[in-house]
Amino acid sequence: MRLLQRLFLIASFGLIASSVAAAPNAPVEGVEYQRLQQAQPTDTGKKVEVLEFFWYNCPHCHEFEPHLAEWSKKQGERIVLKRVPVGFRDSFVPQQKLYYTLEAMNRLDLHKEVFDTIHVKRQKLDREEQIMAFIERQGVDMKKFTDTFNSFTVQSKVNRVRQLQDAYRINGVPTVAIDGQYLTSPSILGEQLRGLSEDALNRATLQVMDALVAKKK
Repeated sequence: MRLLQRLFLIASFGLIASSVAAAPNAPVEGVEYQRLQQAQPTDTGKKVEVLEFFWYNCPHCHEFEPHLAEWSKKQGERIVLKRVPVGFRDSFVPQQKLYYTLEAMNRLDLHKEVFDTIHVKRQKLDREEQIMAFIERQGVDMKKFTDTFNSFTVQSKVNRVRQLQDAYRINGVPTVAIDGQYLTSPSILGEQLRGLSEDALNRATLQVMDALVAKKK
């Protein structure tokens, strides 16, 4: 009888743990999100800073992008979304410069097109000459783009990314940092919510992000 009772208790605790892990509306630290050991400074005032670390060649970032864009619109004035193109290797630099050039030129309307060109049209945008050909096809002022692409300002932002990666301990993408304190991602949730589709994990991540944004009163 005692053996049966112990087995029942073990099963019960397992069910409780599963239900906690599968509750993105009430996320648990160390389960659906992680807290940074050292909080990072933000410069968004009363608004919540949201950083998305991404890589254009990452198929999971491509899948997450429309979810993030929709979520950001719904948040309105509560947040400031900043995207951070990671630089895990030197070969990432051209795409980092591409993103920061589009940002500087106020042409982030092409952000999704970059993703789609790589993952839907299956065209490579790894090297500078490939990027320049892509930009020319979009009808962008090539002199202005080239000057900005090679500017000190853009290179400084690229250099800053390495510091951010280290500070936030980024080892995979997409990863989202909230208010300089919390990290979450589809892969973090995937450790607990096994068997869910990528779309479901992306949506669950947004629910966790809602809860983390709400932590800042």
